[in-house]
Order: sequence, then structure tokens, then C-alpha cells
Amino acid sequence: MPMRRALTPLAPLLAVCAVVVILAALYLGGSLFAPVFLAVFTVAIVWPLQRTMERRLPRIVAMALTVLATAAVVVALVSLVLWGLNRAAQWAIANAAGFQAHYLRLDAWLEGHGLYLASEFIHNFDPRWLFSAVQRLGMGMQQVASFVVIALVFMVLGLLEVEPARQKLMRAGKVDVVAACRATAGKFQRYMVIRAAMSAATGLGVWAVAQALGVDLALEWGVIAFALNFIPFLGPLFATVLPTLFATVQFDSLLVPLMVFVALNLVQFLIGSYMEPRIAGQRLSISPFLVLFAVFLWSMLWGVAGAFLGVPVLIALMTFAEHHPAARTWTSLLAGDAASRQGPD
Repeated sequence: MPMRRALTPLAPLLAVCAVVVILAALYLGGSLFAPVFLAVFTVAIVWPLQRTMERRLPRIVAMALTVLATAAVVVALVSLVLWGLNRAAQWAIANAAGFQAHYLRLDAWLEGHGLYLASEFIHNFDPRWLFSAVQRLGMGMQQVASFVVIALVFMVLGLLEVEPARQKLMRAGKVDVVAACRATAGKFQRYMVIRAAMSAATGLGVWAVAQALGVDLALEWGVIAFALNFIPFLGPLFATVLPTLFATVQFDSLLVPLMVFVALNLVQFLIGSYMEPRIAGQRLSISPFLVLFAVFLWSMLWGVAGAFLGVPVLIALMTFAEHHPAARTWTSLLAGDAASRQGPD
């Protein structure tokens, strides 16, 4: 008994150390774990389609059609981004002289107002960096596409294992685990519906702002905003900064680019930082604070893939905890307001 009382204060410290070790392992093994997590998330999203087609088609045919449909959606999103960036790169090359003249005017204005440090930065700035940045972003999207291909391979294997795994768990008496998996999959599906709706609203908002202010490539900026909005925070950042930079070259006055910047940030704030966290928190029983924290934590671990997977991982952890009696109290404290009046799914 005395020894047990002596060890009790160490329990929180051991728990923190365990969390740190797990996060370090996830960070070091990101090239393996991230595609697996994405594959599990995708399997949970598309399983209703797979199960519906299995009632009318052979299992292998249904799985092939499910994988093809998933790949088509991914290819469509990546193609939209690459199309928009390619159009933006063509516009930038055609207006290279405008970029050069604008940055020279900005350099002279800063030096004339005594802002020598900023002027020195602008003076050494090469406008070609912007063109290469757009090209690097396009190459990054190609890398994301290759990452998704690896995840699709794991997805195929996952689709083959869903039903056998469920039957094994049921035979082992793990009904609570099956219920937690079913509830997690349902929340994943609701999350993607919310994400798609908010991305569409963001794309329409960006297009409307650019169209109303006479910004070139309004359709392209809207498409880029829609597709990149599936990547929290990083996507909206590009969808706000790039149109503003291009608007500074298109218009002689800085007033319109400033209006573009403010209006786009307002759209991103209202939809991405106000509406979406609250809708996701209410529909998915998660605190908006935890939603933002998960995005930053997992983006630190896995980069762009982590930014996309952060919220799904949080959803899974919270849902499994809700189905565990010892952790249920903590999840009710961390859940959103709507969940405080509900039990587990």
C-alpha cells in the first residue's frame, strides 16, 4: 500500500511521457502512418457505397468501382488546382513586366518614406520567385497525388478487411468496439459533407469577391479556393495571398488590392473560422478549440497530410473514448455544447 501511494503521483507524468513517445513515433514514421490513416479514413467514407453495390454486384467488382469513384474524385480536385495554378502562371508570365515595375515602385516608395530595411528586402526580391513559387505549389500537388495513390493501395486492402474484421470482433464479444467503429465512420461521413459544403461556399465567396472587384482570373481563384479549402488553414492561406499579389500588378492603385485582401480574409474568416468550426463542433460533438488544435498538431507532425487528417483523427479518438466507460466523463467535458446533452452515438 505505501508503495502504491508513492507511485500514484507518477501516473500523470507517465501518461504525458507515453503521449510524447507516441507522437514522436508518429512523426518519425509519418511516411508510413499518414497513408494508412488516410486509407482508413477513406474506407470509412466510401463503405456505404461499397456495401450498397455489393448487394447487386460481385464483391470484387463493387470494390473496383468504389476505388475508381474515389480516385476520380481525388483526380478531379487535384486537376482543378493544377488548372487554376497553370492559368495563374500563364497570366504571371504574360504580365512579368508589370510585376517588375510594381516591385520597383514599391522599393522607391519604401525608401522615400525612410523604411530602409523593408526597402532593402524589396530591392533584393526577385519577381521570378513568385513564378517559381506557383510552380513549386503545382509540384507539391503532384506529390500529394502520389501520396494519395499509396493511400489508395491501402484502401483496397482495407475494403477487403472490413467485413471479416467486423465478424471477428463480433465473435470475440467486442460489440462495443464494433459500435465505436460504426459511430466513427458515421461522423467521418458527416465531417466530409460539412467540409465539402464549406469548401463550395468558400469557392463561391472568393469568386464573387474577385468578380465584383474586377480581378482577373476570378473563376480560377474560386476554383483554387474550393479545392484547396479541403486542406485546413494552408489552403485558405494560398487562396487569399495569391489573388492579392496578382491584384497589385493588375491595378495601379493599392486600394483595390487592399480591398481584395480584406474581402477575401473576411470570407475565409466567416466560413472557415466562424461557421465551419461551430457546425463541425455541433454536428460532430467536438469543441471548436479542439478542432483548431488538432489541425495545428497534426500539420506539425505530417505536414499537409496532417492538416487534412487532424480533425478525422480527433473525431476517432473522441468517439472511441465516448464508448469507453472510464473516458466518457472526459469526452463530455471536451465535447461541444450540443454533445453535453447527448450520450454516445
